[in-house]
Amino acid sequence: MKSYQLVDFGAPLRETDLPNPQPSGHEVVLAVRAVGVCHSDLHLWDGEYDLGAGKRLMLRDRGIKLPLTMGHETAGEIVAIGVDVKDRKVGEVCLVYPWIGCGHCRVCRIGLENLCMNPRCVGIHCDGGYSDHLVVAHSKYLLPLDGLDPVAAAPFACSGVTTYSALKKLGSIIDEEPVLLIGAGGLGLMCLTILKAMGGKGAVVVDISADRRAAALKAGALAAVDASAADAAEQVAAALGGPCWGAIDLVGSPATASLAFNALAKGGKMVMVGLFGGAAPWPLPLIPMKAASIEGSYTGSLAELKELLDLVRKGAVPGIPIARRPMSAATETLEDLRQGRIVGRVVMTP
Repeated sequence: MKSYQLVDFGAPLRETDLPNPQPSGHEVVLAVRAVGVCHSDLHLWDGEYDLGAGKRLMLRDRGIKLPLTMGHETAGEIVAIGVDVKDRKVGEVCLVYPWIGCGHCRVCRIGLENLCMNPRCVGIHCDGGYSDHLVVAHSKYLLPLDGLDPVAAAPFACSGVTTYSALKKLGSIIDEEPVLLIGAGGLGLMCLTILKAMGGKGAVVVDISADRRAAALKAGALAAVDASAADAAEQVAAALGGPCWGAIDLVGSPATASLAFNALAKGGKMVMVGLFGGAAPWPLPLIPMKAASIEGSYTGSLAELKELLDLVRKGAVPGIPIARRPMSAATETLEDLRQGRIVGRVVMTP
């Protein structure tokens, strides 16, 4: 099989020919139909996260081993199954749930494998979908697409379930108040469409890119504010019609976190999703003084992905802009993503 592998952090991906995989036990082999390119792939490519104050979280020290085939937003057709697989069959087209845990710890036992301390995530800790074939550890991580377009469906495995889980953390706020979404990239546009499908009151979106702001308005945003404007905070408050009860930061920089926190009403809630990098910018006394809740949200559970696909199958989730590219354009696509040249999502096919 042909894979595009990360062989050295920061270096162009290398086209590699590998033996076709043979499944055993509960494993399933898929022929990749589509794989999304996620902003998290940039961190993998770089091999680090920025923790602020000159500190870096180095992925090599966190058990990420090279060479690695990235790609955690994958849909494909089953071409082989292990002897213990009883619930899937050759020929089915499925979406892969990539946030796989150890299967034994407390969070895994309660269905929150995405929070496992010993993860086996597809495209991060084991080879992913930047390839023409993919091995999935267990058939339970495969969700049949039932006729859905694999290219349109692939991003639901990360940007979809991540934003769905973040919106759920706001609880009844989304039913009662417009919310603030910071970032109108692939995550932001996906969040807007899912919010609409969940019956939410809508969102005001903030982004530095005019093109992405235009895409957000087209996707149904109540307003789109330029994050670089001197009066961005005032524009947000005016668009929301008052203080903010719920905010989701899909960027995760000191500037965006500060904007989201400062917008909160007393008793408001902020959900942190983005991994751009940096240190928390707010004064600690203001957290209790505002009685503010700040909650991190990392991807989503298998159950949440199943719930989201149910919404998608009902036609309740409008599509986001998707550019289709060949797998051979993986390195170019990562660079375009880094430079902010992509609106929506790029999905690659072999």
